[in-house]
Amino acid sequence: MSRPQKILAIETSCDDTSAAVVDTKYNILSNIISSQGIHEKFGGVVPELASREHIKGILPVVDAALNRAVCSLEHIDAIAVAVNPGLIGSLLVGVSFAKGLAASLDKPLIAVNHILGHVFVNFIEYSDIEFPFISLIVSGGHTELVKFYSIDEFDVLGRTVDDAAGEAFDKIGKLLGFKYPGGPHIDAYAKKGDKNKIDFPRPMLHQNNYDFSFSGLKTAASLYLKEHKIKKDSDEIYDFCSSFQNAIVDVLFQKTIKTIKDSSLKNLLLAGGVAANSQLRNRFERYSKKDKIKLYIPSIKLCTDNAVMIGAAAIQKLKKKKFTSMKINPSPTKGIRSL
Repeated sequence: MSRPQKILAIETSCDDTSAAVVDTKYNILSNIISSQGIHEKFGGVVPELASREHIKGILPVVDAALNRAVCSLEHIDAIAVAVNPGLIGSLLVGVSFAKGLAASLDKPLIAVNHILGHVFVNFIEYSDIEFPFISLIVSGGHTELVKFYSIDEFDVLGRTVDDAAGEAFDKIGKLLGFKYPGGPHIDAYAKKGDKNKIDFPRPMLHQNNYDFSFSGLKTAASLYLKEHKIKKDSDEIYDFCSSFQNAIVDVLFQKTIKTIKDSSLKNLLLAGGVAANSQLRNRFERYSKKDKIKLYIPSIKLCTDNAVMIGAAAIQKLKKKKFTSMKINPSPTKGIRSL
């Protein structure tokens, strides 16, 4: 029996420098993530600083991933890298490094859409996922509902028309004085509050489509903070966080369930950083048990940006020998797309 092929995967789309080694049996041999704490004082990612930090960190991170996997470059069968979407300077560091490495080793190069990575990281932890399926993708920059027939055949059924869910979490978190990213802090505070205390709007909830909008909710929450002078050390913050989070989760949940029912599919994958949100996970888990939906959610550590997800998507591309040219360039273009 031939040995599983190994993929060295690289992810530098935003502010995390990550490298991982995975094999074609979906085993994680290593996963190294170097987070850039330099952005915390700015309340968000500064693109130029991010690209500089990637330049400094990418070689040590790749070395650490190979060492952790007890694997040399000679035993790597392909190089995978995130090429879009993301910050162009950050992507450029990862893509340039991957191209140079692939060329020097004469190994195939696999280009991966970052959002596809979030979806297909589920295959690392679940062996029974079958096509077709619906995926709710929720992160700092993206909120989309996608129907997948394969890794390179899918229909985008709905997307945000303005702010993404994660963006709304982070911007309100910044107003509350939380460190970036704000979402996990709001989630923690929400557990101590009354989710029905404040009746925030649910934009586009009752429109007959699968699209999202979070800018109006973000504005309503901002005005409420200003009017009621809610600060991080106030007693009202718990009810505020719980009510704000509940509004976002309600929209995500209701729109996704509409999609599931209209498509008559029973397989649902959650993906993206916001899939780590405890209320979102709990609500879908309860519904899946009640309505017999096959629900797949990555473990918390695989929800946020990491190179394992790039490798997971690359496994299917390697099996199909869908390699990319060394002329590939990164793109900041938003959204999911096949490569």
